[in-house]
Amino acid sequence: MKTLLDLIAANRAGEARGIYAVCSAHPRVLDAAFCQARQDGVAALIEATANQVNQFGGYTGMKPADFRPYVEQIADRAGFPASEIILGGDHLGPVCWRHESAARAMARARDLISAYVAAGFQKIHLDTSMACADDPEALSDETVAARAAELCAVAEATARPGEARPVYVIGTEVPPPGGAAGAMDGLQVTSARAVRETLGAHQAAFAARGQKAAWQRVIALVAQPGVEFGHASVHDYAPEKARPLRDLIAALPHIVYEAHSTDYQPAAAYPALVRDHFAILKVGPQLTWALREALFALSHIEDELVAKGRRSNLRAVSEQAMLARPENWAKYYPQAEPEARLCRRYSYSDRIRYYWPEPAMAAATARLLENLADADIPPPLLSQYMPAQYMALRAGELTGAPADLIRHRIMQVTGAYARACGGDG
Repeated sequence: MKTLLDLIAANRAGEARGIYAVCSAHPRVLDAAFCQARQDGVAALIEATANQVNQFGGYTGMKPADFRPYVEQIADRAGFPASEIILGGDHLGPVCWRHESAARAMARARDLISAYVAAGFQKIHLDTSMACADDPEALSDETVAARAAELCAVAEATARPGEARPVYVIGTEVPPPGGAAGAMDGLQVTSARAVRETLGAHQAAFAARGQKAAWQRVIALVAQPGVEFGHASVHDYAPEKARPLRDLIAALPHIVYEAHSTDYQPAAAYPALVRDHFAILKVGPQLTWALREALFALSHIEDELVAKGRRSNLRAVSEQAMLARPENWAKYYPQAEPEARLCRRYSYSDRIRYYWPEPAMAAATARLLENLADADIPPPLLSQYMPAQYMALRAGELTGAPADLIRHRIMQVTGAYARACGGDG
């Protein structure tokens, strides 16, 4: 935990230091993240969301106590020490149970927080901004803060004696996490006034709950710097619009900003964000989007090298899986074809990430990699579908093994974040 606290202090002092949170449970993404962190000699911040991992299993089927050994096993295979992993819980609150009463949803949120802290998660995002079934449509700052303080008290009571206490992130971003569902015309940078009001309400609520000591471990506030992505568009960072937030940091106690939905930004945006005190950068869909790009590229290569009857047909299998179970994309994508098909395959929101663990998808992926394991991909063919990996192969930096090609593609994403946060990239 000292790593995070030292980093926050350095960033507040004007050093170009930050950390990026890898928000994914996919084993190949985690493998690439650990290879990146090992290469840079830094800690790896790995985060799970309440939807993904909770006391009931989440959509991954994992409880917090399951997620930790799962992550550590992948790190061990990648040669990365478990002691250098920082586990974070993202959007921890009543989000999964908004359809229930506030009392019921908060009871489940208390159990959620307790499960995360008991499992050794060290960075806890307290997000109580969403209205429950019997709440008014918009919650007041005081209500949000009181609920966050209630969950903080649970975390503090759960923390193991003799171990480092958790650090906390408060606040939420607009639009919701995971990419905007529609147009982004109304995207607004968080105002300095909103930051002051959020901090003031939370500080008062923490004090009322007897959590003054925990307040000193609130390391970040989630703010919207003006970055977001939709299905086919990205709202790029404009530093001048976030200047009031940057200038406000000196007047704020012991915190920096945490930026969500930073995926797909141009490379120059990340060091600018870190410089402007968005010292914690979240990345998620772009990592599995890069994984999908690599797998689809390999499937095109497979079409050229493998007899038709032996092919994995991965692209067709993925389409069949998404059509058979539309609940993970239908609410988010256009309904009319061919727009819906294009989104299912290529959207920045990358809803296909929910389908990789399904048996048919997993089997097709395994067959694809098996088919290409000894294929000796001709360099001109690799250049056609994976030009960056072709250049790395030509430079002697990469083998032609499918797993290496996939890892390299994902590390193009982690590398951009690493360079901005002070790593080698």
